[in-house]
Amino acid sequence: MKVDCIVLGAGIVGTCVALHLQKAGRTTVLIDRRGVSEETSFGNAGLIQREAVYPYGFPQELRSLMRYATNSMVDMHFHPAALPGLAPFLFAYWRNSRPARHAEIARQYATLIAHCVTEHDALAAEADATHLLRRVGYMDLFRSAADRDASYAKADAWGREFGLNHVKLGPAELHQAEPHLSQDMVGALHWTDPVSVLDPHGLASAYLARFETLGGRFVKGDATTLSERPGGGWTAVGFDGAIIEARDTVLCLGPWSDLVTTTLGYRFPLGVKRGYHMHYKPAGNAVLNHVVVDSEYGYVLAPMAKGVRLTTGAEFARRDAARTPVQLARAEPLAKGLFPLESRLDAEPWMGCRPCTPDMMPIIGPAHRHRNLTFAFGHAHHGLTLGAVTGRMVAEMVTGKAVFVNPEPFRPGRF
Repeated sequence: MKVDCIVLGAGIVGTCVALHLQKAGRTTVLIDRRGVSEETSFGNAGLIQREAVYPYGFPQELRSLMRYATNSMVDMHFHPAALPGLAPFLFAYWRNSRPARHAEIARQYATLIAHCVTEHDALAAEADATHLLRRVGYMDLFRSAADRDASYAKADAWGREFGLNHVKLGPAELHQAEPHLSQDMVGALHWTDPVSVLDPHGLASAYLARFETLGGRFVKGDATTLSERPGGGWTAVGFDGAIIEARDTVLCLGPWSDLVTTTLGYRFPLGVKRGYHMHYKPAGNAVLNHVVVDSEYGYVLAPMAKGVRLTTGAEFARRDAARTPVQLARAEPLAKGLFPLESRLDAEPWMGCRPCTPDMMPIIGPAHRHRNLTFAFGHAHHGLTLGAVTGRMVAEMVTGKAVFVNPEPFRPGRF
């Protein structure tokens, strides 16, 4: 099978890349060992986070570090045996999270975030998937006045610098917006720019269907079969034995990107933050109208097509280590105290791995040692948010057009 482009990885990023390449007139094959969006992209809070100009940083305050060292928190858990191997990544992550450096990163990262909603809007309209998008923003909930006031001040500063919109809610306004939440909250910060997604897997599936309608092909196969052709270009092999030949390849393998990049001679400092989710049936006639974040404990409740999804924070562990959903067990009683949840709807907790770089920014751009190879991975917590933006950027790079976002801060060669 001879095509113009191979895209490895059918998460939300790879699917958006493949769709944009096909739209640009490049015949494209999308390859994954599983179905579309069945790995990392399947489980998230379902937010296109227009406000997320500051990527999630490593805590800097000694008090916070001491709390996390107890390994008993909801928003962070670690496997002690994994820490020696993770130490270089975590140290670089901590250094990049220092206030001055973090602010510098935010100014670069914001250039991607600025387009996240409009780019998804365009693809969702083409894919007949706008019914999956809810323009209601999301809410940070506060249990203490000190936490609330500090977050209000930060939101005001971010609003001035980056043009972000938010509304401060007192207890009465919060109760009016979310009448079934616990009334123990002292207030909320309603970010109004983000868009929530009722079914992230459904959105990716709609994008795939649009890709196939335009003539693109989805093939199940092993990305590690990728090889460079002696005369130029690339080949990969499907599980059915089909050999796919293409001039260009885009690697969008998320936390598994190293399985291919290392064989090609690249050493990216890619770390993994694992996360878990579970769906619940609301008790009685309770309704959750917005995605809400318990700012003190660091878990998220998100209304989804399947039910209310409870998502956890970050677990630092080896990518392929056995699941340990202890954060979910810690968060569940807190979440039930916040909103009336009834029975679990999933047979077991879902787990996914977020691909992270130490400077918190994705790796997007041409490989610096190979021709016709482009990287697009390392989006950490914001794969869904940045999938459509990344797809357009990569298609413009591959087709030789001017890239609508300055790609320099995200170039692979920075590592």
